[in-house]
Amino acid sequence: MTLSCIQQPHQHLDAKLEDGVLTLAIQRAEAKNALYGELYLWIAQALDEADQHKDVRVTILRGADADFTAGNDMKDFMAFIHTPQQGKSGDAPPFVLLKAAARFSKPLICAVRGVAIGIGVTILLHADLVYSDNTALFQIPFVSLGLSPEGAASKLLIQQAGYHKAAELLLTAQKFNSEKALNAGLVNSIEDDVYAHALKQAQTMAALPLASLKQTKALMKHNLQEIVDCIDDEAEIFMQRVKSPEMAEAVAAFMQKRKADFAQFN
Repeated sequence: MTLSCIQQPHQHLDAKLEDGVLTLAIQRAEAKNALYGELYLWIAQALDEADQHKDVRVTILRGADADFTAGNDMKDFMAFIHTPQQGKSGDAPPFVLLKAAARFSKPLICAVRGVAIGIGVTILLHADLVYSDNTALFQIPFVSLGLSPEGAASKLLIQQAGYHKAAELLLTAQKFNSEKALNAGLVNSIEDDVYAHALKQAQTMAALPLASLKQTKALMKHNLQEIVDCIDDEAEIFMQRVKSPEMAEAVAAFMQKRKADFAQFN
């Protein structure tokens, strides 16, 4: 079995496999690594294949340079919401990626520099280890867009941060720094050279018995099906919110470069 992400590289995803560590680096600097349909599916496929590939023991997901990801590419998102929906909401590309990350049976490390917006935060909830540096700026902006949480965030963020901290991050949609992310349990530690630290941790785990790593992770994630079901349930609600008047107002405000006015809605 070959890894498509290495054999047939994608222009916006750099992949490197060395000594059991697969590093997937999002490479779209001009858009702060914003994600779009094809790229979501490509990263999901890379994770699925890495999960089955005998030479991959640990995977790192990061940005290629200064940012993790700015979340959904706005132009792609606008095209997506105006395309008639086919199949289940959970089959849309962002949710396919989130489920691939949730199901990944080997250690998954995320290393965050710069912006981590929207799904850039949600996917951290499905990683095993998360590291950031002091440049990192996080945001879960969904309510400010007239939307709702995705990727089982309503479940997992409470588990990791506790209700009140999770409520603050989800209900205010405010940006927050690495210190607050650390305090909320979103990251393990703040590092000066976050990419080097993530690689060192990956190399440490890659030298351990893979069967033991996978079994330990499976025991810790014994409720995996509940998480996957929650991703699908949140996807249905999310896609309903995409059609909401509040979402239309948020988009209009963005296009007109003004502050959204939600006072007109109950």
